Amino acid sequence: MILGAQLYTVRTFTQTETDIKRSLQKIAAMGYSTIQVSGTGKIAPETLKGICDELSLRIVLTHVGADRLVNETEAVIREHEVLDCPYIGIGGLPDKYRTTDWYGHFAADFRDAAKQIANAGKLFMYHNHNFEFEKIGGKRMIERLVEDFSPEEMGITLDTYWVQAAGADVCEWIGILKDRLHCVHLKDMDVRGMTPVMAPVMEGNMNFKAIMKALEQAESVKYLLVEQDTCEGSPFDCLQTSYNNLASLGYR
Repeated sequence: MILGAQLYTVRTFTQTETDIKRSLQKIAAMGYSTIQVSGTGKIAPETLKGICDELSLRIVLTHVGADRLVNETEAVIREHEVLDCPYIGIGGLPDKYRTTDWYGHFAADFRDAAKQIANAGKLFMYHNHNFEFEKIGGKRMIERLVEDFSPEEMGITLDTYWVQAAGADVCEWIGILKDRLHCVHLKDMDVRGMTPVMAPVMEGNMNFKAIMKALEQAESVKYLLVEQDTCEGSPFDCLQTSYNNLASLGYR
């Protein structure tokens, strides 16, 4: 399993081409060798790939807007071919599908795009939050998702923090989803009084030794992507702390 950084963590500092390059230089210097592209400003795929090549960074996953995935599938695939990126992700269900009225249309609307992505030798990846663990019609949305798409059509980018935030057992769900977890998001949960907060990996209260063991046992995981949506202090410092802590366990 290869360690990477999710650029959404530093989205404030990746809105121009110049800042993207500066941020990637800092991330490469931390020791990371892979990245996920999400939350950045506009940049040509060729330009981004060139910057990453200079820094020996590989782009392994993205988050793409739902409308583009459905309506510009071929263009999205071509861009990912330029990036040499194997996984094309969505950050979560668009709002309308999070309801009893409309969830049933999600598979119908997205299956063709998922199949086109698979036929191109890539994989559509769904990133969870906590709301997917709410039941609709007596069944959790995350359960419905894996029933509605085969592992060849859709993988799951499991987010450790959001599983914990849903009150679910992270290690249990790693086992349930083990054939789909090519990429995972690693972030920890700490607490300030009565309020849960995001923390660098192994700086909070989640059992990351058990989580990492479960990920090893899943065998399908290729990329461990550190993400922290909100940071106390510098997001670059948080990425460095997470890297150092995971490196102490032997992950690079």
